[in-house]
Amino acid sequence: MSLLQQKVVPGRKRRLGSHGKGIGTFNAAGPMTKSFSTLIGFAAILTWSFLALLSTAAGPIPPFQLAAMTFSLGGLTGAASWLFRPQAIRTLRQPWQVWALGVAGLCIYHCAYFFAIQSAPPVEASLIAYLWPLLIVVFAAFLPGERLRLHHIVGVALGLAGAVIVITKGGNVGLADGIKPGHPIALFCAFIWSGYSVLSRRFGAVPTDVVAGYCLITAVVACILHLCLETTVMPQTSIQWAAIVVLGTIPLGAGFYAWDWGCKHGDIMVLGALSYAAPLFSVIVLLLAGYGAYHWSVALACALIIAGALIAAKDMILRRSEPSTAAEAYGRNSGGL
Repeated sequence: MSLLQQKVVPGRKRRLGSHGKGIGTFNAAGPMTKSFSTLIGFAAILTWSFLALLSTAAGPIPPFQLAAMTFSLGGLTGAASWLFRPQAIRTLRQPWQVWALGVAGLCIYHCAYFFAIQSAPPVEASLIAYLWPLLIVVFAAFLPGERLRLHHIVGVALGLAGAVIVITKGGNVGLADGIKPGHPIALFCAFIWSGYSVLSRRFGAVPTDVVAGYCLITAVVACILHLCLETTVMPQTSIQWAAIVVLGTIPLGAGFYAWDWGCKHGDIMVLGALSYAAPLFSVIVLLLAGYGAYHWSVALACALIIAGALIAAKDMILRRSEPSTAAEAYGRNSGGL
């Protein structure tokens, strides 16, 4: 069974893993609802709120070196569970389309993002890259069983406005020095992550265990780029080492596993709107940790993002619980990319 597997009711199971005997069964009548799966995806967003704090606490580690260290930990976090579930390693036997999507989502996105913030003003690059929640909502409208409604559009628009305000601190939005190479790369990042998140639905039958493989491949690529482009800088204090360990096991480990489950089995449009909470929570975490001073933009962004999330999640909040079967239906009606 996968990392986030639920109890199986005899006679009501469907195989999630495309390879491996007895791996990845799904309980069609069990307690795992679409709403609960959405909350699991939201848990990933919460962990990502600590990225800035933990990256700062890790010290002046070159970005690709830090990626290599943390993604190794993220992959090993999932692989460690295979000691107790040895059959789960068979889930790595997946079609090439699965690996292409996973490697693009984790590896290409993060490598491209590092290049983007180094070749364009970081605030501008971050704003462009953070179009991915909006693109998730738009792309998800083309999935079977999904419909783009007015409250989705309003919710994600409010979330985007809140993200812009908290990132710019209420300042002007624009390309002050013209278009830099990092700007189109940042836009590419937005399309990569949103595409990865939405297309994961096409492989709803693939167990979450495979994300460990995505992380380990990303770590290898980041290590190669580090050796070619950077000078190694080792952490100097126990706090820096602790920050790297937590960064790798929680946001870049458990966070990716939770996001995979949420995208495949939760309400992906609601997740898109909720994703705009990440930059807000990140700023709040930094303020609570003593990095920076309070600014009025935080309160305004908080109001906009919470309002947007509640509006976008209107159906999920008001409807009765329903089984998380959307990914299953999609897996039955399509054969992958």
